[in-house]
Amino acid sequence: MPDTPELDALFQSLDSLSRFPGTQGPELFAVDGVDRLLLAEAFDDLRPDPADRASDAGSVVVLDDAFGALTLGALSCAPGATDPARVVVHQDWITAERALDINAERFGLSDAYTRHPAERGLDAELLGRARVVLLRLPKSLDTLTEQVQAIARYAPADVTVYAGGRIKHMTRGMNEVLGQSFGDVRASLGRFKARALVARSPLPSARTLEPTFPRRAQVGEIALEVVAHGGVFAGTRLDIGTRYLLEFLDQMAPDAAQAIDVGCGTGILATSLARARPGLHVLASDQSAAATASTAATARANSMGGAVTVLRDDALSTCPDACADLVVCNPPFHSGTALHTDAAHRMFAAAARVLRPGGELWTVYNSHLLYKRDLGRVVGPTTMMGQNPKFTVTRTVRRG
Repeated sequence: MPDTPELDALFQSLDSLSRFPGTQGPELFAVDGVDRLLLAEAFDDLRPDPADRASDAGSVVVLDDAFGALTLGALSCAPGATDPARVVVHQDWITAERALDINAERFGLSDAYTRHPAERGLDAELLGRARVVLLRLPKSLDTLTEQVQAIARYAPADVTVYAGGRIKHMTRGMNEVLGQSFGDVRASLGRFKARALVARSPLPSARTLEPTFPRRAQVGEIALEVVAHGGVFAGTRLDIGTRYLLEFLDQMAPDAAQAIDVGCGTGILATSLARARPGLHVLASDQSAAATASTAATARANSMGGAVTVLRDDALSTCPDACADLVVCNPPFHSGTALHTDAAHRMFAAAARVLRPGGELWTVYNSHLLYKRDLGRVVGPTTMMGQNPKFTVTRTVRRG
């Protein structure tokens, strides 16, 4: 791994990156040791091939760059390369796309890379010419499996994958996932409290393997077929918070004509609500392309495709004011591996804006989070409708 003045200057410049509009917090940063380690490990491979300029288009693929550190770092490793098709980025979260755009503009690199549309997924167009793939190891092995299978299926035989993570969050299962699709997997030395797994030589069997994702499963207790891409919380399972909220389905705004499921995940809430209320239209929104694709597939699998519309959006930012009678929400309280409640508070503020006066917000959350006070302050009068040993369900009425 090179340790050069070029890298030192690059790392210093990345320190100015912003997380906006992503989750904010004093312990959260836009660039960390994982980004630095990946750029250092891949430094030589990130330079264009001077012997074959035609091979550079699509030669560097960046997956799920959270705030732009990997994309902008890859561009800075080859300052003489001007083809915007050389570095291609695919980001699942819409907030990540916006953060990259904002940071790229500050770096003067807005036109220096190509974005692969998130709704197209990890396809041959994205990966078919990849010489180098950079990715941060995700928390979920399902997410990693879907990524690795796609790379091994579509990328050229000489592709090199650099997958980095914080040492304390890395598991042997990550090595095993890479080893199922690549013949050569090694771990880098640790640096910046991070380590990289470097994979080469896609296995011939991985080239022809049928995709594992999206997965499908029948959830018998709610008589629903659930479809899930790898990056979606709980996969094809019914998570226990959603299970509890579903117990209150028949009490939610009985006269509602328009409902919104904010943070829809696999679409269990949205599809169940649409099925229970003929004539009700449900908008299912999430910032994740994997989630909206999963929700759309779940709705179709249960003959609710006409009643459920999906929208990839950041906290309903493109929805008009006072457009809904009912909002349902099972908010996350993690940002990656860190506990954080910023996403939930943004969802509450979004619900306050899109609900009509008198409209209802139904929320389920871990009881220790004490959201009832926040909901009353941001949205309106809030009543606890149920509580079990772990979760609380509340009904909040939008102030007039």
